[in-house]
Amino acid sequence: MRFVQTLKNIWTIEELRKRLLITLFLVLIYRLGCYVVLPGISAQAIADLTNFTNKSGLMQLLDMFSGGAFSQASIFALGIMPYITASIVIQLLGMVLPSFQKMQREGESGRQKLNQYTRYLTVAILCMQAPAYLANLNYQMSQASMHLGVWQIVYLTIILAAGSMFIMWLGERITDRGIGNGISFIILVGIIARLPQALLYEFTSRLPGSSGTEGGLVMFIIEVVLLFAVTIGAVLLVQGTRKIPVQYAKRIVGNRQYGGARQYIPLKVNAAGVMPIIFAQALMFIPLLFAGFNPDGTGFWASFTNVNSFAYNFVYFIMIVAFTYFYTAITVRPTQMAEDMKRNNGFIPGVKPGKKTAEYIDTIMSRITLPGSLFLGVVAILPAFARMFGISQNFAQFFGGTSLLIMVGVVLDTLQQIEAHLMMHHYDGLMKEGKIKGRTTGSAY
Repeated sequence: MRFVQTLKNIWTIEELRKRLLITLFLVLIYRLGCYVVLPGISAQAIADLTNFTNKSGLMQLLDMFSGGAFSQASIFALGIMPYITASIVIQLLGMVLPSFQKMQREGESGRQKLNQYTRYLTVAILCMQAPAYLANLNYQMSQASMHLGVWQIVYLTIILAAGSMFIMWLGERITDRGIGNGISFIILVGIIARLPQALLYEFTSRLPGSSGTEGGLVMFIIEVVLLFAVTIGAVLLVQGTRKIPVQYAKRIVGNRQYGGARQYIPLKVNAAGVMPIIFAQALMFIPLLFAGFNPDGTGFWASFTNVNSFAYNFVYFIMIVAFTYFYTAITVRPTQMAEDMKRNNGFIPGVKPGKKTAEYIDTIMSRITLPGSLFLGVVAILPAFARMFGISQNFAQFFGGTSLLIMVGVVLDTLQQIEAHLMMHHYDGLMKEGKIKGRTTGSAY
């Protein structure tokens, strides 16, 4: 009954109701676009290309992120990942180029300039990825006596680029007028869209008489229980915090006393949230770009397109740990925290204000980031281990990795925003006790 009452409260708040309906409408547009096949290409012909639609490795991962649009040769086949890749590059340039650092300090005007550069770079990346995608599609179709002409590839490249830019626009509209972070929500929808199909396939493959009957339905139940346990672990990773006590000095103003209260600074074990996994995943798509120009699947770059290989998972793990430290360093700023604390007459018991406080916070962050980054890397490569134990490739992707971490992080952030609206209008939150804690970063790109 409490759940039903919460839904009624959500529907009662006019602003929240409008935001949810707008989000649902824009997501519906995105899902419909995933089924619009590129002009001049037969949907049945694409379905017959089993080597293309069921190919394992990064192509299957791309297909999951695009909600199935990749394997269906849809106008949204390239999804939102080119924009995320461009965002990563711009953020990296902001660390090394003084001109970009200056724009980051210019406030809203600088942010608009950086967003514009990100869009330009997204178009440039699409102009490289779209021909690579079409080259692979053309190679697969040529095996079935079908062929794409030069001019057809040119205008299909334009359509694919326009499709990805339209998805980016939808994500921005969800952020502005909907609920949650739009780009993150688009990725979440693409992942969840593949879950029912993967679950059904795993269930039918365990039925007696099917080709994969090892363990039968008992094995399927064990898989579901393990998936639930891994999900709980991912939630604990996202929610885990280290509280640092902060004491505020007492001030006497007239006949009243202010301050003197003890508060806490909650430092996240995984302060970078889902960003390291997206950063690393976006960079791991680069081998696919080069491998696309060599459709026979050989060469150095092709060895990194198999998500179950040791080389892929080793590099993937190292990149996640590195990006966790990198993104934590640029989002958590101990010096600024220490200055704000000193300005408000606050101090950490036993630590001198100012530089010593900044060093103390930095030391704590370094200590908790190490286990957080290692656990994040382990969760990211769990699908490879699940595949080793006979779980199908589609279902194994939900045992960790990008899909699980993004789902947990984005769902918690979205629920946190809904709860904030409820609390603001004096309704009970989504939970009976406590509050939902989202990621410290409000963005997933």
